Formats: sequence, structure tokens, C-alpha cells
Amino acid sequence: MIQAAAEWRTEHGRKYLVQLCKHFAHKIDVTYTEDHGECRFSCGMAVLDADDTGLKITAVAEGSEQLTETQSVIERHLVRFAFRENLEALQWQLQDRAA
Repeated sequence: MIQAAAEWRTEHGRKYLVQLCKHFAHKIDVTYTEDHGECRFSCGMAVLDADDTGLKITAVAEGSEQLTETQSVIERHLVRFAFRENLEALQWQLQDRAA
């Protein structure tokens, strides 16, 4: 498994976490609270954590192509939902291999 993480500083992190999870729950397996969410896509999984300072997203997948697809799905939707904040792209950082 490989993973990449991105952090976005916004005071609306919880709002976007819930919005993303509710949106994805119509088609995939999702669990979430106001502070933590997990979205299980066919290409990988996204783990979202929010607090008063922002939103942290970790994408986990079997391989690099699936990881890129998972990142893209999350990022495209977040950019669309956060249009008022002019978010253009997330800065993903490849992490050490997941267990």
C-alpha cells in the first residue's frame, strides 16, 4: 500500500469533510463524524480529518495509478465544493508505505 497526504488550512474543514462524505455516500461505502471520515473507493481509500484549523486528507491505495485516481477524485470534488475559497489544488506529499 502507498499513501499521500495533503493539508488545507481553512476554518471550514468540518463542513467540507461532512459535505464530501455525504456526497460520496450515495455511491460508495463511507463512514464519518464531524471530525473524521473514511471513503472507500474502488481505486483506494481517503481518510479525512478536520478541526478548527483545516482539513487533512490521506489517500491510500494498492499502487501509484490507484493512488493518483483516489487523490484526483477527492481533490476534484473538494475544489468544486470550496469554490468560494478559491482552492485550486492540494499539495500532496507521498508518505512512507502504509501497513
